Amino acid sequence: MKAFSFLKRFGLEPFVLCLFGMIFLAWLDPEIGISEIWGLSLGDLANWGVSVIFFFYGLRLNREKLASGLKNIKLHAVVQFSTFVVFPILVLCSMFLCGFDAQKTNSSSYYLWIGMFFLATLPSTVSSSMVMVSIARGNLTAAIFNASLSSLAGVFITPVWMSLFLGSVDDSHELSEVILKLVIQVIVPVCAGVALNVKFGAFAEKHKSTLRKFDESIILLIVYTSFCDSFHKDMFSDFPASDLILLSAASVALFFAAYGLIYAECKILKFSTEDTITALFCGSKKSLVHGSVMSKVLFSNPATIGVILLPTMLYHAYQLIIVSVIAKKFGKRS
Repeated sequence: MKAFSFLKRFGLEPFVLCLFGMIFLAWLDPEIGISEIWGLSLGDLANWGVSVIFFFYGLRLNREKLASGLKNIKLHAVVQFSTFVVFPILVLCSMFLCGFDAQKTNSSSYYLWIGMFFLATLPSTVSSSMVMVSIARGNLTAAIFNASLSSLAGVFITPVWMSLFLGSVDDSHELSEVILKLVIQVIVPVCAGVALNVKFGAFAEKHKSTLRKFDESIILLIVYTSFCDSFHKDMFSDFPASDLILLSAASVALFFAAYGLIYAECKILKFSTEDTITALFCGSKKSLVHGSVMSKVLFSNPATIGVILLPTMLYHAYQLIIVSVIAKKFGKRS
């Protein structure tokens, strides 16, 4: 516990460590994650778990709080524009400058670039954004609204952005098929949860810490099974260590580039400190939950999912570390 407390000072929460632990377990024996018992695999359990995650997310959505968050149009525009426009354009420009070739699908760096662009198109996080905004004493109501709006909008916007490259990725699905699957797996459970919020919302709020552990368990299961497939088919055999170092550096650079642009927007629009905090934290973060779900829907070849998810996992870890440090500094202001 002392070790975890020490690591949490630097944003290294147990969940982040468990993520990389799942990769290690998948590397040790990938057969466990891809085997079936009575026709059911761990991947099938993860798919069912995803819908349950979004049902409980909808159950915790308070419609009154969402309605009150509608008023600050400028702030919402900055967050959503940063999440779904600034990020993809930054990565597309990087791909162009680095000479990315969409036809070289057999190169070791190809799927990492696709993974970076996939990361850039994802919606913002929900729970961690609200936690960090709360610690930094930002506009929490607006954070709840923007995180919720981003989650729902991402179901449609992420596949549209990814359609630029889906044709060149092995066994990728058609855009209409992807959106339909995401609506069934994400939107329908969320709407069902929202409809039951009046009756069971208080119960979900009371047990939110337990539900968060369930969310994290499903994400870990998705990561584990995805990397089991990748290791089983030797997807990482051609990856030099330098690629992973560059990927880490690129993830941190992407965060600060987006963070800097969002901060500049807030200064130009003369946002208050509270609104600036919300814009920075909600607009610069990316959701590993949505990344895990959408990767399984967008790409039907399980072996490629682990590689494509790697940039999102690294970014998730770095954003937690960086934002937690920044949030504590904001929280100490007079």
